[in-house]
Amino acid sequence: MTYCVGLKLNAGLVLLSDTRTNAGLDNISCYRKMFIFEEPGERSLVIMTAGSLSVTQTTLARLEEAIEDEMADETTSIMKAPNMLRVATIIGDTLTRTRREIADQCRDLKQQASASMIVAGQRRGGDMRMFLIYPEGNFIEATDDTPFLQIGEHKYGKPILDRVVTPDTSLSDAQKAVLLSMDSTLRSNLSVGMPLDLAVMEKDACRVTTRRRIQEGDPDFMEMSAAWSAALRDSFTKVTL
Repeated sequence: MTYCVGLKLNAGLVLLSDTRTNAGLDNISCYRKMFIFEEPGERSLVIMTAGSLSVTQTTLARLEEAIEDEMADETTSIMKAPNMLRVATIIGDTLTRTRREIADQCRDLKQQASASMIVAGQRRGGDMRMFLIYPEGNFIEATDDTPFLQIGEHKYGKPILDRVVTPDTSLSDAQKAVLLSMDSTLRSNLSVGMPLDLAVMEKDACRVTTRRRIQEGDPDFMEMSAAWSAALRDSFTKVTL
């Protein structure tokens, strides 16, 4: 399975994904689920994926092929699209076409082929935007009322986001929030696993300003996890009925 989370804040975008993919208890692999496309200073896009690996990999391959096509234009290439809404439309169309093709191929095997994506970014002169794209190709957008989006095993990591994240959250606090959200998910679901990919995009930078891979045993992540656990235990003992 997967857990990916993205925050759209007044100060910028913060995105985090795990890398575990499994097809049964004895077939666990590691695949990147965060993909960055950028022309620094002009536009920067981050795509995170969840679901069928065949669907997501084929969709990403087709998006890359469209970028490299000499005939590419603003209707076919996410790197030529005039705004983030058009980017989301191109990705949604590509995802649903790919999903249907692979689903047809798998129908006789009674296997499902489905995937969802989060896409976030900014084009120079445009607004930062973030979308959750469903398997059917339609999408929803992060707003001030709901400044975060999740795909995959999202239920374990949602409570802390609900409690602490607002549009005014700083990028530093936002990174802590997504990492603690992931920590909760790692503790509760074995189908989500390390390493983690973290990306931060400051508003109007039109580039990824922080990019980090967090490996198993990372001392900073372990220290944060232990401190959070201790704080929760301490708070629990102070609560009275």
